[in-house]
Amino acid sequence: RSSPDVFESRMEKRSEVKKQPVGHSKQGEFIRCMEEKASLGSKTSKGGFTKDKTLDSVLNVEMVKEKSAEEITQIWNQYFSAKDTVYAVIPVTKFDLMWKRAQKCPSFLYALPRKEGYEFFVGQWSGTELHFTSLINVQTQGETAPSQLVLYHYPDLQKEKGIVLMTAEMDSKFLVVHDAQCLANQVQLFYATDRSETYGLVETFNHRSSEFKYMAVIAELEQSGLGRELRPGQASDKS
Repeated sequence: RSSPDVFESRMEKRSEVKKQPVGHSKQGEFIRCMEEKASLGSKTSKGGFTKDKTLDSVLNVEMVKEKSAEEITQIWNQYFSAKDTVYAVIPVTKFDLMWKRAQKCPSFLYALPRKEGYEFFVGQWSGTELHFTSLINVQTQGETAPSQLVLYHYPDLQKEKGIVLMTAEMDSKFLVVHDAQCLANQVQLFYATDRSETYGLVETFNHRSSEFKYMAVIAELEQSGLGRELRPGQASDKS
């Protein structure tokens, strides 16, 4: 699925971002390699989202196989810290739990805090990609509703390094990085939680929809602190 508009403005912003100096370190070589990968250009689908986005299109997987998980994490974070996007390095134990639950419950309703109230978004897993679109789009366009945010999870280094890399693309006409970060944080809140009541909302949404109450999502956000922390104008961590 793809969004209706190409987010050219976001790409212009990315080109304007001042990159952190990397000097002559080996880490700098890897980051320059990642820049070269990105500059080669990936196939894009309608709406500007990358089609069949692989980890190798971003990172030279063969070159980092000799690196430790900590070194790869540092490279990944440094590279994306200057980008207008969301990113994370997820421990394999947490991702395994998220992935197992995503197979049983591939969709969920997320609440995005706004200045007044909340805006709801539906998140739908498609393989290791997680697509988001606003609830109003789903209600008006059904299954053809375009994605407004895609989270890409890369398990390529899962077995060898014990980490899963994540980054995202979004339609900047509808969302800003703060919004995307809020939704990404909620994925871990609801899919990687040890609290049965929290994940129970995901199960109810997927298997007992008639019993699902959207206000329960808001209550869970408020209880976790995310609802307050992620109000517009307040900062949050990227990882």
